[in-house]
Amino acid sequence: MHNIAIFVSGNGTNCENIIRYFQQSSTIRVTLVISNKPDAYALVRATKLQTPCLIASKAEINDADAFLPKLRQYDIDFIVLAGFLLMIPPYLTDAFANRIINIHPSLMPKYCGKGMYGHHVHEAVKAAGETETGITIHYVNNVCDGGEIIQQFKTPILANDSVEDIEHNIHELEQTHFPQVIEQVILHGKR
Repeated sequence: MHNIAIFVSGNGTNCENIIRYFQQSSTIRVTLVISNKPDAYALVRATKLQTPCLIASKAEINDADAFLPKLRQYDIDFIVLAGFLLMIPPYLTDAFANRIINIHPSLMPKYCGKGMYGHHVHEAVKAAGETETGITIHYVNNVCDGGEIIQQFKTPILANDSVEDIEHNIHELEQTHFPQVIEQVILHGKR
């Protein structure tokens, strides 16, 4: 059994989708949800799905001696970032080399890096007059949004699409593709 920890900071729709996707799996399960924000709605979603949750501050996450034992306690061997807004510390990218993946709501390398998350990305895409956007699922390294791309999925942007329309289309891509790509990466290794 492969055990996933999902790191979250916000609402948690991707987190919930991933937990539900793997509920009936005989090979992969979400065994822990970790948030740096105690009021993240993702924790409510995970609790309703009977998935253990842990709140960890930035300082706790950056402390290898304190944080790694918590992951070992749940036998975590893969980490998924689903709306997690902190940089992953180098000790963690070393300990989980090619076993941490993230989803970004743009076609990297466009519209990524510090401050580019969620609605900010969609606003920038709209302001630039892009005709397409999408999601990027990538490995996590020590550079913000700098890890190797695993897969990208695109959606067109129509001239009259609002920022909310773009956000809706991105959300649909995330819900459709993120769990499947996680499964492929875990079961078949680095792509």
